[in-house]
Amino acid sequence: MSPAERLRRAQIRWARVPANVRGGLWILASAGLFTVMAALIKLAGKTFHVTEILLFRQFFMLLLILPVVIGNYPESLQTKRADLQILRIVAALLAMLLSFTAFIHLPLAEVITISFSRTFFITIFAILMLHEIVGLRRWSAMIIGFGGVLIVAQPSVAAGMNAYGLMAIGGAACAALTMIIIRLLTRTDKPITILSHQAIGIGVLMIAPAIWFWETPTLAQLALLAAIGVISAISQLCNIYGLRAAEASATAPLDYSRLIWAILFGIILFGEWPSANVYAGAVIIVSAGLFTMYREHRLGRQRKTKDAPPSV
Repeated sequence: MSPAERLRRAQIRWARVPANVRGGLWILASAGLFTVMAALIKLAGKTFHVTEILLFRQFFMLLLILPVVIGNYPESLQTKRADLQILRIVAALLAMLLSFTAFIHLPLAEVITISFSRTFFITIFAILMLHEIVGLRRWSAMIIGFGGVLIVAQPSVAAGMNAYGLMAIGGAACAALTMIIIRLLTRTDKPITILSHQAIGIGVLMIAPAIWFWETPTLAQLALLAAIGVISAISQLCNIYGLRAAEASATAPLDYSRLIWAILFGIILFGEWPSANVYAGAVIIVSAGLFTMYREHRLGRQRKTKDAPPSV
């Protein structure tokens, strides 16, 4: 049997797998790869400034999508909402700078746990920007979830909040804002346009600070920086495939598997054993996040039922 025939049969078998199962597997792959990327950023952060890491990440991501950008030019760069594109670039830049810095200076499991709070920030930004209505139960879930975040971030009355813990929270908030802006942009712009503007915009903004903090990488270090960009792009691609194949409500809880990988990588690579407050905060955050997802799914089904045409 030829390789082409084996590939065709494999594709047929894969297509027969239930959509939610296929989507779940893609999301699990995305979560695992994202955590690998975070671990590599932590390793690179021992030598390079976060701005240089981000510059190389964007450069190698841009190399991967460049054929698609060129093949769809000029449509790939044409936008109907330049204001939202700029806001999205700024929000995504802040999200990565803050999160990457937190990854470098804090245990992986701690930062990953705090990053789950973006579910609650998404709800807040949806109220402010999309004018969604949130009931008492979802408000309660958000308050409880943020309580879990405070437990993980370890506030101190004497010294104030842990600075890197605050960065992790800020990164989660900016990531949530980025997701809301993407929702708005998808109404007017193509996905390749959204991806192109971020890859190019953030890369350009990082040139000056990266030069200021520049450390010339060796070949081995360059391979590490390239791996960060490539794995990041593949992780995002797996996430897109997962969301496209399955219902978001069915796959979203699987994103929490990142915490398992973060604990394993933290112990194996960095000797980081999560403290009791991380486990306690994770239980609270994940529980509140799952409840928020459940409420959004249930309300979404109710809206579909209400808007459906009457049966004859």
